[in-house]
Amino acid sequence: MENGRKKNGIFQKFLDFVEWLGNKLPHPVTLFALLAGLTLIASAILSMLEITVEHPAEDQGAVSVNNLLNGEGISYIFSSMTENFINFAPLGVVLMTMLGIGVAERSGLISAALRGFVLAIPNQLITAGLVFAGIMSSLASDAGYVVLPPLGAVLYLALGRHPLAGLAAAFAGVSAGFSANLLLSGTDALLSELTIAAAAVLDPQYAEGMNVAMNYYFIFVSVFLLTLVGWFVSDKIVEPRLGKFDTKNADQEAVDNTDEMNPLEPVEKKGLIWAIISMVVGALLASLLVVLPNSPMRGEEAVGGYMDQIIQSPFMSDGLVPIIAILFFIPGLVYGLITKSIRNDKDVADQMTKTMAAMGMFIVLAFTAGQFVAYFAESNIGLVIGVYGAELLETLNLTGIPLIIGFMLVTAIVNLFIGSASAKWAMMAPIFVPILMQLGYSPELTTMAYRVADSSTNIITPLMTYFAIIIAFAQQYDRNIGIGTLISVMLPYSIFFFVSWAIMLIVWMLFGIPLGPNAPIEYAG
Repeated sequence: MENGRKKNGIFQKFLDFVEWLGNKLPHPVTLFALLAGLTLIASAILSMLEITVEHPAEDQGAVSVNNLLNGEGISYIFSSMTENFINFAPLGVVLMTMLGIGVAERSGLISAALRGFVLAIPNQLITAGLVFAGIMSSLASDAGYVVLPPLGAVLYLALGRHPLAGLAAAFAGVSAGFSANLLLSGTDALLSELTIAAAAVLDPQYAEGMNVAMNYYFIFVSVFLLTLVGWFVSDKIVEPRLGKFDTKNADQEAVDNTDEMNPLEPVEKKGLIWAIISMVVGALLASLLVVLPNSPMRGEEAVGGYMDQIIQSPFMSDGLVPIIAILFFIPGLVYGLITKSIRNDKDVADQMTKTMAAMGMFIVLAFTAGQFVAYFAESNIGLVIGVYGAELLETLNLTGIPLIIGFMLVTAIVNLFIGSASAKWAMMAPIFVPILMQLGYSPELTTMAYRVADSSTNIITPLMTYFAIIIAFAQQYDRNIGIGTLISVMLPYSIFFFVSWAIMLIVWMLFGIPLGPNAPIEYAG
């Protein structure tokens, strides 16, 4: 043991090496700034080499790397800088959600709810419940990234466990388990539409019979597999390796604000009951925006049946984040008024202000990360990498299960460079769906293989848009934490999720089990 951590075993030593190597990198703010600069330089070099690929989408023609250091590129750099910052995907989601969460947290509601939750269930099931909640949070799109990891950290700290272990378990469920759920979500609709369009290029008639639930059976069962695997990795690998929590490098306010697991006082119980009632009422009122015919945020009738109109509605895309913020704000306000932690509007404004002040590190990270993500997309370097990866897989002449595993490995590698699942699939589907159809594999299988590889490796790539906010949350408990530490903590989840999920997919293939309604494994042509 050293610094409270277990050092035995080859795997633990490998993780230590990953952490050591990763932490040699600069501060995340500096790292993203350097990556942005390297992207500019790489774009100039690759442009001069005249590297060109055929765009995978039909009728898009050839694509070359854009030089971001010529006259036009330099103009883009300065004219887009503010827009890159403001439009950085997690920025608005995080700040909007945290406004509501801040009131719920600082009024004492979240602490009371967590204490009530922990005291009501066996401690052995805490980790499983956290991973399961993370997996199910994909119903709320990206809001799970903002809500659950900090709650997991607070929960573990209150139990006397390492807060980073709680953060990691929640992050693994939210991100690595993003393509598993008991219900269909917006992700299913988005990816299935891209798959159907790609399949229609080769077989329009087959594409007409495909549906948004093409992977539903598989993702349903995946919830239970990933919950068990995440539970095992958390309790047997990650938490023992982290060892005992040392508060000397932690934000003392974050530590001091975490209550011990004492029984709830009568006033706290009363506040919690009314907060839950207000949340239920709020959720029911919010549901009226989408569930009734002609609701203002319901999807258009042209998109399909009842569930399609809900899944592909403005409610599930743009409207869900502010609704979630409100569903935290109102119960927090109710709880605070009952327990007297909120006495007037000044208290509410003060709580929201303190929450935003605590997000300072993330806002700075969002600026440099936003520039890098935008420059990388504008340069077309990610597109070129994806096309070359596809060509490499074709040249290997693989068939059967090795072909599917090869495709998953290519996806995992590409995911390290292109974080967005939809953007990546929009690029890869037109290439791989027709290729695997011609080899006898259904578009539904190709989509599921893609989703397994993409989700499993989300948590180990700094290019995933929410990686920055997870680092910001983690630094509340260890201000010295770097990218290497976070990757070394999350790598066991990534490996175990990928391997176990891939084995499950192989078993599914061997037995020929449909992936969803009218979604076979094989494509007969």
